[in-house]
Amino acid sequence: MATATAKKTKIKFRPMDDRVLIEPCEASEVTSGGIILPDAAREKPQRGTVVAMGPGKMLDSGNRGELSVSLGDEVFYGKYAGTEVDFGTEQYVVIRESDILAIVD
Repeated sequence: MATATAKKTKIKFRPMDDRVLIEPCEASEVTSGGIILPDAAREKPQRGTVVAMGPGKMLDSGNRGELSVSLGDEVFYGKYAGTEVDFGTEQYVVIRESDILAIVD
């Protein structure tokens, strides 16, 4: 069972097939020009860290496809991709691997 470890709490979460659990980065509170943004004006983050992943998509051959991301990878994902889930005070996003746009090196 894949175990996702949050900063303060330990959760057990096992995504199915090619789904990935991502901990989003914090939304920026200040613009590059120095303007402080209220909570309502902040954009939804599109960057996060992979904290759990499924075993891979089931192929027609009966084998599982290998995921191209690894635990701990920092990734960019689509703005409206996935489903937001809450575990206590922590928020996560569950998305399909195909909704991941890029891995940050």
